[in-house]
Amino acid sequence: MTVNASSVPLAYQAYTSAAVPEWLNKGDNAWQMTAATLVGLQSVPGLVILYGSIVKKKWAVNSAFMALYAFAAVVICWVVWAYKMSFGEELLPFWGKAGPALGQRFLIGQASLPATQHYYRNGTIETALATPFYPMASLVWYQGVFAAITLILVAGSLLGRMNIRAWMMFVPLWLTFSYTVGAFSLWGGGFLYHWGVIDFSGGYVIHLSSGVAGITAAFWVGPRTKIDRERFPPNNVLLMLAGAGMLWMGWSGFNGGGPYSANIDSSMAVINTNICAATSLLVWTWLDVIFFGKPSVIGAVQGMITGLVCITPGAGLVQGWAAIVMGVLSGSVPWFTMMVVHKKWWLLQSIDDTLGVFHTHAVAGYLGGILTGLFAEPVLCSLFLPVTNSRGGVYGGVQILKQIVGGAFVIGWNIVVTSIICVAIGLIIPLRMPEEELLIGDDAVHGEEAYALWGDGEKYDNTKHSGTSDDLTPQHKASSGATQVV
Repeated sequence: MTVNASSVPLAYQAYTSAAVPEWLNKGDNAWQMTAATLVGLQSVPGLVILYGSIVKKKWAVNSAFMALYAFAAVVICWVVWAYKMSFGEELLPFWGKAGPALGQRFLIGQASLPATQHYYRNGTIETALATPFYPMASLVWYQGVFAAITLILVAGSLLGRMNIRAWMMFVPLWLTFSYTVGAFSLWGGGFLYHWGVIDFSGGYVIHLSSGVAGITAAFWVGPRTKIDRERFPPNNVLLMLAGAGMLWMGWSGFNGGGPYSANIDSSMAVINTNICAATSLLVWTWLDVIFFGKPSVIGAVQGMITGLVCITPGAGLVQGWAAIVMGVLSGSVPWFTMMVVHKKWWLLQSIDDTLGVFHTHAVAGYLGGILTGLFAEPVLCSLFLPVTNSRGGVYGGVQILKQIVGGAFVIGWNIVVTSIICVAIGLIIPLRMPEEELLIGDDAVHGEEAYALWGDGEKYDNTKHSGTSDDLTPQHKASSGATQVV
């Protein structure tokens, strides 16, 4: 059925014209918002569930809440000042000028990024990375959920002992003085971007930085209690797997949204991401079987994560066979550093990295960046990178040297800045929980517990916990003095 344009009210025609300008590519915009939502779901509820399940019961609420709080805090800080520090006008070669990303005209205007090459397909120009064909609001949100998940990953090193008030201060400070520097340097037009260091979708900006910052902050916060370090079983393995599954599936948006367009690179990124993750999971699992006699479920999740992290710096820039090679190495090198090096090196032994974020994100992220420098395919590079003639070592390039230097900068900056932030916070409020809270856990920190389970030797105090007598079993009503109505 056709509609006569003259029969459509002029006000509606003006509205649709303004809402769908000529430069808007609906397919690109739909994919970018979908990718951003997938990345957001990796954090909330993905990592909230994973963190709340992979720790022992007494830390379930605190661990999940650290992730939830970080997500909310980063979203606000991001739109008020941090986005422009990452993607705005240059203040320093590694840092942008702070400013709000809240104005209507700014958000509904066409997204813009540092000048780079165009995408090419069959000799024709595709969407240009410098001017994505969708509103700035889509780009601000996509990059915002990237920033949020980075802080949540840092939290993985600090679970089970960091003062929640200190964490509430740490989140905006680290976002401002660490994350924005990496993002601007590698993505926002900084010196590493123009030099040609490759970070397709956050292997350095997100994973290397969070892994290094996590273990650095863990050093300053101090270890968990002795009993927690010796025995820290997950309180719900099945829920942990549910959170891990959300993390894996959400990674299609994490890497697939990297080109800022629904194009060839985004498709390559998605398939390579899943190839590498699957390979890494299998390799890690078989190493556990060979050396420890049993396949570890937690180990499989760690292998999955290292595969996802490793492919991230070059997801849309390598061939499928290279993704398999990267999966084999991401399932074995971090396994070796975690299971062998960690147990023999006194420095790693002295620092309590609760979830091994250093191994799963820092080691895997740096490994992925270096391997990208080895396997980056010239034609795929020409579709994405701002520097011409970029190519991996196997194709005769010197990209691997740039990758090593770029990673070294991210490592050095995070060690120094994270240390300064922790020391500064420590002058105001203790970084570590009081001993009483460390012994009791969630109930002491939040006045809440993850599971209302009774009959395991605990005494129910109805003056302390909320709820009515109807919440109790007849046995607990009797023991608590509650009146039982028949």
